[in-house]
Amino acid sequence: MEIKGKKAVIAGGASGMAKAAAELLRQKGADIAILDLPQSAGAEVAKDLGGSFHEVDVLDDNQVETAMADAVAALGGLHIAVNTAGGGIGKRTLTKEGPHPIEDFRRSVELNLIGTFNLNRLQAFHMSTNEPEDGERGVIIDTASIAAFEGQIGQVAYTAAKAGIAGMTLTMAREPFAIAASSLTA
Repeated sequence: MEIKGKKAVIAGGASGMAKAAAELLRQKGADIAILDLPQSAGAEVAKDLGGSFHEVDVLDDNQVETAMADAVAALGGLHIAVNTAGGGIGKRTLTKEGPHPIEDFRRSVELNLIGTFNLNRLQAFHMSTNEPEDGERGVIIDTASIAAFEGQIGQVAYTAAKAGIAGMTLTMAREPFAIAASSLTA
């Protein structure tokens, strides 16, 4: 995909590899929108890149939908999506204190896997209205971790979520997004 002139949304873009991706995409001529937590450096990063910042907690479905719609409106479209929002916890399945708290496991899966899927489904929807370019309407880049395949002791929740992202991304890559959607409820 030719990057120059494309519109890119980077979730988790205030720091780390997502910030580096945003900087590289901007350097190659893409317009940038950063999605990240309100307390992040997202506004500053977006300003430095001449882009827009959209506050979002990927655990809040309504915020994700609003932030994606606002980012796409600010950009005037969407061609590239980079998703790195997430995090991990370090807890063993069983400790001296008892079993791994199910709430912590659920939150990790919700943050990493379900948060990524929620972004993906909305990004695919927004890209579906693009005119095809060499048969493509856009690209979605999801990040997992080597933990998806080689999780360390105490990473059971993080590993499960990242393995889910790897499997989900492979399956979505096989799905054609050739049909333009007419609404979010379609």
